[in-house]
Parts: sequence; C-alpha cells; structure tokens
Amino acid sequence: MELHVAEVAVGHLQQVFPLALPHTPGIDVAGTVTAVGGGVSGLEIGDRVVGFLPMTAAGAAAQYVLAPAETLTAAPATIPLADAAALPATGLTAWQAVFEHADVQPGHRVLIHGAGGAVGGYAVQLAVQAGAAVVGTAGERHAERVRGYGAQVPGRGADGLTSQFDAVLNFAPVAPADMAVLAGLVRDGGALVTTTTPGPQDDLRGVRSISVFVRPDADQLTALVDRVNAGKLHVHIADHITLDDVAEVHARNDAGTLSGKTVITL
Repeated sequence: MELHVAEVAVGHLQQVFPLALPHTPGIDVAGTVTAVGGGVSGLEIGDRVVGFLPMTAAGAAAQYVLAPAETLTAAPATIPLADAAALPATGLTAWQAVFEHADVQPGHRVLIHGAGGAVGGYAVQLAVQAGAAVVGTAGERHAERVRGYGAQVPGRGADGLTSQFDAVLNFAPVAPADMAVLAGLVRDGGALVTTTTPGPQDDLRGVRSISVFVRPDADQLTALVDRVNAGKLHVHIADHITLDDVAEVHARNDAGTLSGKTVITL
C-alpha cells in the first residue's frame, strides 16, 4: 500500500505495547492499495483507504505498509488523501470517549479539557452533534477554532469553573491534583473520562472514572469518514512534513512543542 501518515509513535508504554526493535512507527495510515492478500474481500487494487494499524506491528512511517484488511475503510473523498491520515487514531479515541464511555446524550452538559488538541477537537464536534452543551478548555491559539466547533471556551484551564457536568472528558496531561478538580466538576452519577492521568473514583457520588485505551474499529471509522464527507467533521492538520523529517517530529514531541496532528507525506 502506498501511503501517507499522520503522527508518529515515540516508543513509550513499552510495558503495555511491547515492540520488537528496530520498529517502524506510525499507527495512522491513508493511501492506495497496491496488493491484496489471498482470501481478502471488499478491497481492490487502487482503492483509496484509511486505517488504524495494530500498535505493535510495523507502522506507517514508510513508503509501503502491510495492513490487516479488517482495519481499513474507504478514505474520505472530500479532503486530500494525505490529510485523511489525521483521522483514525484520534478520531476513534474521541468517538469511543464520547459515545461508549461518557454516553453523551442530547441535553447533557459536557466539559472537554484539552479541546484544542487532536483528540479534543474531534470530541467537541461529536459531542455538539450529539446535542450536548459543550464547554471546552483551550489555549488562545486554538480557542477560535474550538468555538467554531460549537463549544464555549472560558480559557485554557478548568480554574474558575463551578458548574456541574454530566461528563468531563480529559485529553490533556494533568497532575493528579488537577484530576481531582476535574472530578469535582462531575455531577453525581456522571462520568470522568481520561486518556492521560487516571481519575479518582468517587463511589459515594456514583462518579465513574474511566481511562480510555483506543482500539481499531472499522465501523466507527466508517462513521467518522461519513461525517467528513458530509461536511460535519473538520479534520484539523497542525503541520505537514516529509518522511525525511520524522526524526525532527520525535524531537519536537520530546521537547513538548508538538501540538495537534502532523501529517507525513512521501
């Protein structure tokens, strides 16, 4: 499969996702099918596809990648193929956080901490489209975009927020003390969903604390692609680089200066 790639792995979480080194990073892929294995149906040479690769297999930061057929779906037709690689992992994380774990429903009040990030931006859009009233925390450079998705943006952090929310979704690295503050904003019986620091469990108030570990799901990815094609889901790209600059992206990530989805093109 000839491909374009978004975001690169940096080898963390070795205990959770053991990798055999040397390892080709990259779990998001969008490209054109150049060969189909025996017994594979529903895919043909020349198809433009997008997918979320297995965490521990050889990744997408390469010209070709071997991808399990069940992880692939047709790429969006309304955006460049390269940009479609910014959708799978973060889009699926947002989908599973909003719909599976937080169970966002029409009329819910939802706080999304880290709304300006790659996952947070999708989560805001999905929660708003689900009929929720969304408050999103975001830095100044992302605030206007997040407001454009339909969220209120009071500022970068949760300081000063006193309202109770049916669900609080955290997509930012925070200290345990800050997670306790976020947990305090969840109404009795609500949900605290996080992709980073685990949240405290509050059995007395019935607050569910859930850590998200995204999984591939072709049906959910197809639903995301359908929303992109319908103009209902915006794919935000922070930067485009070439495959030769992958090491630079790793360095920026280690320095904490990488924000949003970076698309790697050939």
